[in-house]
Amino acid sequence: MKAAWYEQLGNPQKVLNLGEVEIPQPNADEVRVRVYASGVNPSDVKQRSGWGGLKMRHPRVIPHNDGAGIIDAVGEDVSSQRVGDRVWIYEATLAHPFGTAAEYVVVPSENAVILPDNTEFSAGACLGVPAMTAHNCVFKDGAVTGQTILVSGGAGAVGNYAIQLAEWGGAKVITTVSSPQKAEIARLAKADYVINYKTEDVAARIKEITDNKGVDRVVEVDFASNLETNLAVLKRNGVIATYASDSNVQPHIPFYGLVYKNITVHYVLVYVMRKEAHQKATEDITTCLKAGLHHVIAQRFPLSQIAAAHEMMESGKAVGNLVVEIA
Repeated sequence: MKAAWYEQLGNPQKVLNLGEVEIPQPNADEVRVRVYASGVNPSDVKQRSGWGGLKMRHPRVIPHNDGAGIIDAVGEDVSSQRVGDRVWIYEATLAHPFGTAAEYVVVPSENAVILPDNTEFSAGACLGVPAMTAHNCVFKDGAVTGQTILVSGGAGAVGNYAIQLAEWGGAKVITTVSSPQKAEIARLAKADYVINYKTEDVAARIKEITDNKGVDRVVEVDFASNLETNLAVLKRNGVIATYASDSNVQPHIPFYGLVYKNITVHYVLVYVMRKEAHQKATEDITTCLKAGLHHVIAQRFPLSQIAAAHEMMESGKAVGNLVVEIA
């Protein structure tokens, strides 16, 4: 089968290889999926680059956790009726060294989730990390009906899904963006209010929108960069659910600023979420897919250009999801 892989960490143009490898066979409780689209996420490129001291976990790695395709074989203890199912995949490389940047991938059966007929494979490849992260950030503490939620970076892969899931859950959503183009993307996701943080005072605008009451919850893309603003706009007993802090990986924590408002901070990493959280996320995401969940695909690449896809992810210039399409 055609696949991309690396055997050492480093620059994508130097370490990513393309060629033929053996087709994998499913073990007990596993399914094999013919992959049609593979999602590229920040964690995939960080793992490949050795970001933050990450090491090679296996002698050879086929990258990417997310993908979508059709089940073509099943292992023992999996119903043969699953053959032919259209599915989206999450955490493909968590249990195996070989991910979705290939024509076939083997994953645990529960990690291959039915993809509704109204959703294309490229959109299905966007769901594992971004949509499941967004779901946990929004619903980690339960229902959000009647709440006001601030989503930082509403045009981003996680942020855009967070807007839609929060709206679906009955919350009012305020989001921040950095350009008119991104503002339009956030509006398409049905955000109630869109604030351009480059041209507006975010805290003042949120106080105006909420009649000085503030927000109940923040879904945060950059914990360190936005902490001061979040403390200013959160209600007492509010929540920050954050999944990244790339501007400062060792942020200063204003302890008493958080204590005086009794703020809860959740650090969300999709790969270590509880099994129940994964199950709830797949259920709700599937419901939203059937209802027409919107997807923002910034760019599509053929497998032969996987290095360029990784470079685009690392550049930070992509507005939305990046997908590698497998011919």
